Amino acid sequence: MTMTKSRAARTAVVRRRTLAIVIGVIAPLATLGLASPALATEHHPTGEFEPFKDCPLSNATVENCIFAQTEAGEFTVGKRTVPITKTIVLQGGFKGAGSKIEFIGAEDGNTLSKVALPVPGGLLNIVAPEFLPKFLQEIFNNFINEGITGVTATTELAAPASHIGLNTENLLFEKGTALSLPVKIKLDNTFLGAACFVGSNAAPIVINFTTGTTEPPEPNKPIKGTAGKFEHNAEFTRITLNGGRLVNNSFAAPGAEGCGGFLSFLIDPAVNAALGLPAAAGHNTAILEGKLSTANAEAVRESE
Repeated sequence: MTMTKSRAARTAVVRRRTLAIVIGVIAPLATLGLASPALATEHHPTGEFEPFKDCPLSNATVENCIFAQTEAGEFTVGKRTVPITKTIVLQGGFKGAGSKIEFIGAEDGNTLSKVALPVPGGLLNIVAPEFLPKFLQEIFNNFINEGITGVTATTELAAPASHIGLNTENLLFEKGTALSLPVKIKLDNTFLGAACFVGSNAAPIVINFTTGTTEPPEPNKPIKGTAGKFEHNAEFTRITLNGGRLVNNSFAAPGAEGCGGFLSFLIDPAVNAALGLPAAAGHNTAILEGKLSTANAEAVRESE
């Protein structure tokens, strides 16, 4: 009898210890799961609200969803200009209004899509002579930009989504900062390796876009943005600005770092010389052209 009680007591202790271990393992994983984009809740809004499928609807504080598409424009950093030839998406949600908005990242974590854009001229900064026929210029440029000398530039967020600034009043009334983005630019090429960046998480390039008119230092000249054409649905639960233009040409850009891996002490200076980096304010320009849509979060939920 004593043996049986002793065995039962030991079994109970083992079970308690096992339970404690299981809880100790599961609790952190559960917390990680709540924050992990890979385990984010999927949403399936329908109809006119379908584009807002990655709005962070699981966050009860979200009041509005946002989905912005940049379809044209350009980035000039130092000596090089990169045309925006592919669609870049900024999406997520926000609460508040006017100048008191808190931006909330996309449900799946893909708040700013990573789109690789070819850098004209590639590593060697060679472009086709203008006297050549158009079709020959395209063949020549494609050979340079897509071969081993080709370089792509990808703009990435360099801070949490909550660091994105959005001011709807400035956006609509075409004054002040409408959108503030903390970014870094990844340069990709066989020789540059996987860690060649202009800007970093520790020191992001902060671009304060306006739909108004810029006031840059020399040698840049003022450029004009626009909010675009205002449209809305019958219930006013979705608003779209078509043909918008966000601009900034007064930000500074640091030098590239991490290019060429362990040879970065040699490659970084060469890349910076080719790009004209670091580049002080007045030598860089960012222009985003496209459309921006916002929707009432509750209306998006109800459409699922």
